Amino acid sequence: MTGDSWERARSALTVAGLPPGALVRVRPLAGGTYNTVEELVLADGGRYVLKTPPAPAAPGLRYERRLLVSEAVFCAGAAEAGVPAPRAVSVGGDAEVPHLLMTACPGEPWTEAAPADGERTDLRRELGRQVARLHRVTGPGFGYPSGALGPLAPDWRTAFTAMTDAVLADARRYGVRLPRPVDEVAGALRAAGAALDEVTVPALVHFDLWPGNILVDRPAAGRARVGGLIDGERMFWGDPLADFVSLALLGDIEKDGAFLAGYRESGGRAGFDTKARVRLALYRAYLYLIMLTETVPRAPGDDHERWVRSAVAPELGAALDEMTGLC
Repeated sequence: MTGDSWERARSALTVAGLPPGALVRVRPLAGGTYNTVEELVLADGGRYVLKTPPAPAAPGLRYERRLLVSEAVFCAGAAEAGVPAPRAVSVGGDAEVPHLLMTACPGEPWTEAAPADGERTDLRRELGRQVARLHRVTGPGFGYPSGALGPLAPDWRTAFTAMTDAVLADARRYGVRLPRPVDEVAGALRAAGAALDEVTVPALVHFDLWPGNILVDRPAAGRARVGGLIDGERMFWGDPLADFVSLALLGDIEKDGAFLAGYRESGGRAGFDTKARVRLALYRAYLYLIMLTETVPRAPGDDHERWVRSAVAPELGAALDEMTGLC
C-alpha cells in the first residue's frame, strides 16, 4: 500500500472527526470500475470504506461526474428504509471531486459467497423485501441527484431522455461499436418514450444490484442473510422497475419467483403489462448502452471487451427489438 493511500485515508478520517492516528490498515477492495475503493481498519476494530474519484481529466461517461454525491444520497435513503447498506460518515475534500467515507457492511459479495440452493431461495426472497423497502423512498424530482446531467426533472420522461441522450453522446464521442447505428438506437428509444409517462413518483433506484453488489453474511449463529446492498453510486430517482434489470442481469426477472414473492410481500408493485414491458426494455437498453460504452474509457482488457461484445451487444439488440415490437 502506497504512502498516498495512507495519507488519503488519514485525511478522510480527520474530515469525519475520527482519529487519524488510530488507522492500522488500508486495503484496496476489488470490484470498483471507476472510483478507488479502500477498506480502512482502526485500532478499535472499526471498519470503514473510503471511495475516491479519479482526477477530473480522467476519461469517463457524462453521468459519472460526482458519482459519490449520488452514493451519499443512496446511503441516506437506505437508512430511511431500514435496509442494510453502508452509512455515509462524511463527504469531504474538493467540492467538485469529493471523497466518501462510509461504514463497512458484513459479508462477502454474492459472487464469492456461492449460496447453496436452499440458501438462495431464502436470500432472494429477503432481497426482494429489502428492494421493495428501498423503492418506498422518494426524491424531490427525477434523475441523478449528483447534478451530473443537470437539475432534477419534473417528470420521468424528461429525465430518462436526458440520461439516454447523454450515454448516446458518449458513444458517439468514443466511437463505440454498437449493434445498431447510434441514430437508430436513439430513434427507437424516443419512439417508446410514451410508456415512461406511467411513472409519476420519483423512487430511489439503485440500478446496479448485480450479485457483486449484494453481500451475503453468514453469522456464527443463525442462517445466511443479506449483509448489505453496496455501491449505490449509480442511483437515481426514477421508476422502480429499472432495478429489475441489474437484479436479473442479462436475464429475466419474471423467472426469479423468490425475489418477486419477497418484493410483493413488502408492498412492491411488480406487474408486467405491455407498458411495463416497454419500460423494462428501455431500461435494459440503457444499462447495456452504458456497459458497451464504458469499455472504451475504462480499457478493461481484451477478455472483458470480448465478453461485453459477445454477451451484452446481442442483449441490447434484443431490447430494442422488444420495445419496437410492443409499441
